[in-house]
Amino acid sequence: MTPAPLVLRGRVFDAGHPAVMGIINRTPDSFYAPARHSLESGLATLSQMVADGAALIDVGGVRAGQEGGPVSAAEEIERVRPFLLAAREQHPDVLLSLDTWRSEVALACADARIDLVNDTWAGADPELVNVAAELEAGYVVSHTGGLPPRTDPVAISYGDHPDDVVYDVLRTMQAGAERAMAAGVPVERVLLDPTLDFGKTTRHSLRVLRATGAVAGLGFPVLQALSRKDFVGETLDLPVDQRLYGTLAATAIAAWLGTTVFRAHDVPATVQVASMVASIRGDRPPTVAVRGEP
Repeated sequence: MTPAPLVLRGRVFDAGHPAVMGIINRTPDSFYAPARHSLESGLATLSQMVADGAALIDVGGVRAGQEGGPVSAAEEIERVRPFLLAAREQHPDVLLSLDTWRSEVALACADARIDLVNDTWAGADPELVNVAAELEAGYVVSHTGGLPPRTDPVAISYGDHPDDVVYDVLRTMQAGAERAMAAGVPVERVLLDPTLDFGKTTRHSLRVLRATGAVAGLGFPVLQALSRKDFVGETLDLPVDQRLYGTLAATAIAAWLGTTVFRAHDVPATVQVASMVASIRGDRPPTVAVRGEP
């Protein structure tokens, strides 16, 4: 099966041209300390990520979990809007993604010409998908098991069968994609994120990762946000700063099974893994092929 392409601002990402989405967190409490950025450090990191091969940059202003306390919409806007505007001025051609679950935040950032709305909390604000369509941006459909924003999973269960979590992911992804298209987001700009860790135990996340091919089989491009997540840490019993190798192993599996976009802290390593898998699979020619040539 050939994964569906993602098309943003005329740029096409597909099996032969996977995309790495670099992470810029405008938060003081991101779970991964090197991803916490001031305006200045964030812009410098963005430039380096683009130079390292990132196709998109994902900007967020609120930590996913409960730690760090509440963040109002006004405070979130203050964190992300100035950065997005500065990023757009310095890098007019870069594809910018906004990581938020709030429609008012996306609207406030409209003048930064957002290319993708990364709705990490599965339509908790039902107006957000409409805003994405209004902005002519792509939209990320996520799966959180029905949990509200910033909820850490506790005693999560999808049923007695190991595949019950996969069934729930597929059902939610399909319904979310249909809502996005009904709101006016074109099919090629609807991106599915199974959202590992969110509303899932580590066993759930591992099972859903193995089912990446089934997610891709829904007919939309797939995003996997794997970078240094807890399912990697718990599987290997490692802290956040030692999870790169586990992340790259998960990245290779996700790439082989049909993932198109990879949200990552470690851009150069992720670019190399995604590109190498695409070439092994036969979808991407080697960049240089002179060995054994006359």
